Amino acid sequence: MSRYLFTSESVTEGHPDKVCDKISDSILDDILKHDKGARVACETIANTGLILVAGEITTSHYCDVPHVIRNTVSNIGYVGHQGFNADSCAVLVSIDEQSPDISMGVTDSVEVRAGSDDPLDARGAGDQGMMFGYACTESEVFEQGTYMPLPIQLAHRLAQRLTSVRKSGELPFLRPDGKSQVTLVYEDGRPVKVHTALISTQHAENVTTEKLRQTLREYVLEAVIPRDLCFEGDLGNIEFLVNPTGRFVKGGPEADSGLTGRKIIVDTYGGMGRHGGGAFSGKDPTKVDRGASYYARYAAKNLVAAGVAERVEVQVSYAIGRARPLSLFVETFGTGKAVEEKILAVLEDKAIFDFRPQAIINELNLLNLEYAPTAAYGHFGRTDIELPWEKLDKVDTIKQALGV
Repeated sequence: MSRYLFTSESVTEGHPDKVCDKISDSILDDILKHDKGARVACETIANTGLILVAGEITTSHYCDVPHVIRNTVSNIGYVGHQGFNADSCAVLVSIDEQSPDISMGVTDSVEVRAGSDDPLDARGAGDQGMMFGYACTESEVFEQGTYMPLPIQLAHRLAQRLTSVRKSGELPFLRPDGKSQVTLVYEDGRPVKVHTALISTQHAENVTTEKLRQTLREYVLEAVIPRDLCFEGDLGNIEFLVNPTGRFVKGGPEADSGLTGRKIIVDTYGGMGRHGGGAFSGKDPTKVDRGASYYARYAAKNLVAAGVAERVEVQVSYAIGRARPLSLFVETFGTGKAVEEKILAVLEDKAIFDFRPQAIINELNLLNLEYAPTAAYGHFGRTDIELPWEKLDKVDTIKQALGV
């Protein structure tokens, strides 16, 4: 029997990097609400008393960027904080339009200029790159229908719960910045028990470490971790760490600078599945970093839900200005119930999965979403918000195609 430990982390919406992700996506949402044809690539940096927004945005809509920023920071909870405050922080904006060289390839693809009259060939990829989607069955013991690696799913739930008890007033001494981390014991490739749970959270100065530990155990750990994932069914057998340094009073951008796109492993699969390197937040769905990553997850999740394999990873790659992918690849890690060549044929069948950027936007309705809710607690496996790339509407088609 092979036995090993695997760890994933999550962060709260008050973490400096997530503050920046949320600001970038909130600006994106405000623009797409009024201009579906906008091109947005918005980056944010935050530090003590300062927020800087930069990037390339082409739109007919006037976005009151400072207002969006202050409203977002206030909703996160940075109100009345001396070092970083929604009302008093300085806001700097440095935004240009999208390069015409890039815009040309997105608006009129290589295929269109070569004579294609297929409307789904019209939009080319906004950049080169590879994107990955991943799904597995192991989170089904915790939350059915999520098809996520269990360590990241548990870490997200701890981080969400940490924010929930802060905002509800149950634990009023908590502050917005926080992290969670979960280590699981795996046996023969399957998660069996939680080994360690770690929570680091910003707090009021007058709160003792012992009080934090007691209340977080009661209000957060016990509310999230199922007892059947504990040794002998006892939460006391989990190594539970709280603020290992012993103090976390100064937090948020006052303590550490934040930057859009610096938590891409938190956004995806916690390190269990591969990542192409492109961030999601602040990018409109014509950017394949975002749209194609969502679609690859959609394909992988439907394949797993159809019983094709217990673990599926899908890779897709693009060239700038081309609508049709350069490559598609699928890996089932030895868990497949169909040969990978046949699974790949399903992915390449445009009647089932169409990886062209315009087809992705149309099928997942990506121009009519609010993206800010995805900026924290993961873009995948969510049960608190409805996301089109999480739907399971291709299962019967896949089963019929593969005879599973």
